[in-house]
Amino acid sequence: MEILGKILGNPARVKIMRLFMLNNSNVFENKDIVKRSRVNPETVRKEIKLLASVGFVKSKKTGWSFNQSFKYVSEFENLLVGADTLDKNAIAEIFKKSGKVKLLAVAGTFIKNKESRVDLLIVGDKIKKTIVEEGIRKLEAEMGSEISYAIFETAEFLYRLNMYDKLVRDILDFPHEVVIESKELSTHSLKKN
Repeated sequence: MEILGKILGNPARVKIMRLFMLNNSNVFENKDIVKRSRVNPETVRKEIKLLASVGFVKSKKTGWSFNQSFKYVSEFENLLVGADTLDKNAIAEIFKKSGKVKLLAVAGTFIKNKESRVDLLIVGDKIKKTIVEEGIRKLEAEMGSEISYAIFETAEFLYRLNMYDKLVRDILDFPHEVVIESKELSTHSLKKN
């Protein structure tokens, strides 16, 4: 995303453009854009004015929406939505601070798989949910879409894994990428795709 921010002028613009492209049927008021993109109100006003001037967004009674007839929809979709959103090191850094993380796996939105039930799986001990939630909000602002996630204590995860729990199997049996994996869990033959 850092590269796109440099190419397109700034990271705030990329966040706002992704928000509209990934939620292309929604209407957003400025305050919603501020909240979802985590960009300050003044910058949002400036960027929306610029995006409206080129026809990327259009004004509605209650706010702004993506202009479905924007001339370069497919090009920007490839650039903004099709761009690589998986920076394993950055994701690991966000969640390492949340506790003793023993497994961090990404799927769904992170690997461009719309069929996945969960985008992020965190397994560990003494996980601080407030830190996880803050990390999720940060990633959602960067990516422009909501992230579904599951958090398990290690013992509960291993129990569910051994019982062939549907949610755990849906994550591990389908496309995903492991970002962090402890030796303790790697001995349990977690399937990697």
